[in-house]
Amino acid sequence: MRLTRIHVPGPLAAGGRRTLEGDAANHISRVLRLRPGDPLTLFDGGGAEHPARIEEFRKSAVIVTVGDRCAPLRESPLRLTLAQGISRGERMDWVVQKATELGVSRIIPVQTERTVVKLDSQQPARKLRHWQAIAIAACEQSGRNLIPDIAAPLALLDFLRDTDANATRLLLSPTAALRINELPAPAGQVIVLIGPEGGLSEPEQRAALAAGFVAVRLGPRVLRTETAAVAALTLLQHRFGDL
Repeated sequence: MRLTRIHVPGPLAAGGRRTLEGDAANHISRVLRLRPGDPLTLFDGGGAEHPARIEEFRKSAVIVTVGDRCAPLRESPLRLTLAQGISRGERMDWVVQKATELGVSRIIPVQTERTVVKLDSQQPARKLRHWQAIAIAACEQSGRNLIPDIAAPLALLDFLRDTDANATRLLLSPTAALRINELPAPAGQVIVLIGPEGGLSEPEQRAALAAGFVAVRLGPRVLRTETAAVAALTLLQHRFGDL
């Protein structure tokens, strides 16, 4: 039977009891319908996990005992950042979920000329909380104990200006001559820039190349932005990571 994994904010201490409230308690009691004595795995996002066991249920809380800390090796040796042009609703959610499952270290939502979703002054914070919740759920499902960092949405030019010059920087482009399987092994982190629906404009592509990005392609077909993200991350993890 697959063990239930629950993210718990804040540090966990072995040997004590922990009160789970809110969404975690609701998920355990009403969705999973677990019972006293059932086992769980708890993680706080810092890289380790703790076995736990349900002690009792209260009105809106679940009391568990916390076991010893363990740190299984589930993180990729490849430090991979996805800079994703913000796409519509479920497409962006799907990218965040699958990128987390595929082991990215960081996700940077990027606003571009062709970004359909226009964020007002209140939306970036709401969107960020929403994407963080999706990443946490993906970690619970996939067994990851490190939650990828999700940056606040950035304008493309701001992103290009602040990008690590020592990283291997890749621009996904269907017209590029170089393919991912032809890349040399990176010395450090890898940053992949992918446009939204409709891709990056010509001026944006030129700006990325001028900032040190190398154009690469996936193959002869033009993929949707969410498909391109998953395909590129999978190829990079297969070639340089742990897939």
